[in-house]
Amino acid sequence: MADVSITTTDGVQIIRLTRAGKKNALTSAMYATMTEALAVGDADPGVAAHLFVGSGGVFCAGNDIGDFLEHSGKDGGLGTLVVGFIRALPTTRKPMIAAVDGLAIGVGTTMLLHCDLVYATPAARFRTPFLDLGILPEAGSSLLMPRRMGHVRAFEMLALGAPYSAEQARDAGLINAIVPADKLETTALDAGRRLAAKPPEALAIARKLMRGDPAEIVERIDAEIVEFARRLASPEAKEAFQAFLEKRPADFKKLRGA
Repeated sequence: MADVSITTTDGVQIIRLTRAGKKNALTSAMYATMTEALAVGDADPGVAAHLFVGSGGVFCAGNDIGDFLEHSGKDGGLGTLVVGFIRALPTTRKPMIAAVDGLAIGVGTTMLLHCDLVYATPAARFRTPFLDLGILPEAGSSLLMPRRMGHVRAFEMLALGAPYSAEQARDAGLINAIVPADKLETTALDAGRRLAAKPPEALAIARKLMRGDPAEIVERIDAEIVEFARRLASPEAKEAFQAFLEKRPADFKKLRGA
């Protein structure tokens, strides 16, 4: 599969990002593979939970910018396959777990807001630099992050673009626990095994009651997509992406006539 490996162990479907040479930056093909895996796992009675894992000391560095620019503009600006994945997150019926080591940038952080359990190493770093690129938060994060962390912390991450350490993420309620790197995957997998031992119908009902109506999150995701598309076509975004590709600081002052 496209830089994503899918395996199942003891009732836990492991969705592993294997593009370590590119810091597990996501391509459209990777999004498609993950979306399919969630659907297949949800339909498989032998799967009790989904586990997202990175590789090479990195969880996910966000979107592959080149691939993103190639496919953006389709289905609301994010790209059809990206949209398919982020819409699948709030409607996935079985518990989702994440094991985060190293960088978790952009969607590498926002997807965690949909996970039921998140474990991280001391080296984990979380950042959502959407505004730096002239675009907007996605995956329902404009709703879920303030709800999870409070407005001031969410604004700090989503608007200011401040990086969060593992300790800050734990204190803000973004992750459950910090564990040593050599125990990260086993800790997350053990949590999945414990879920697999629970009565499945009771687990599904309890999770549904705790998470609430996914339609509210999907509605926010769709609203974000509309605004995202508008911003993607803006002079600010064009300057930001051009600066990124040219490896220089973006100059937004010239857009204000300064």
